[in-house]
Amino acid sequence: MSRSRPIRIGVIADTHGLFDRAILQHFKHVDHIVHAGDIGKPTVINHLKTIAPVTAVSGNVDGYEKSGFPKEAVLNLNGFHIAIRHVVFEAGKLSKEGRAFLDRMRPDICIFGHTHQPKNEWLDDILLFNPGSAGPKRFKLPRMLGVITIGTRLSARHIMLEDRAALLQVLDQ
Repeated sequence: MSRSRPIRIGVIADTHGLFDRAILQHFKHVDHIVHAGDIGKPTVINHLKTIAPVTAVSGNVDGYEKSGFPKEAVLNLNGFHIAIRHVVFEAGKLSKEGRAFLDRMRPDICIFGHTHQPKNEWLDDILLFNPGSAGPKRFKLPRMLGVITIGTRLSARHIMLEDRAALLQVLDQ
């Protein structure tokens, strides 16, 4: 892809088997979707594929490789090296395995999930982005997803989903 045309990446994680219909609206103009693990049910990925091409990794809820999705993935979009892994942070801190992953992959952007805590920050020259959880509400954390835009500059933002866990539209067909 040419760097002259910005691309938008829809970023989602920790769906735990739920697909909220609001995702269709929030991701309708994305060029690619990344699911950073804890998918829950393959139907979630099937629904995302109706919007845009999907790159997904498995998480601890998915049984990692047993799910048919890899534990890690790499994308190169618009000249940016993007590394994806479910667990990079644990208990609010970069884990030893997460640090080793970043050192090994040397990405421009690292997309991850697991903590359900949204993150959009820089570690040296790496954008660390956790979209938060788009699944059922857990703890006191908001339900969220994100969009990363890669153009002449890099930008990332979170999108709040309604806190309506009991009213989620679960699509299992």
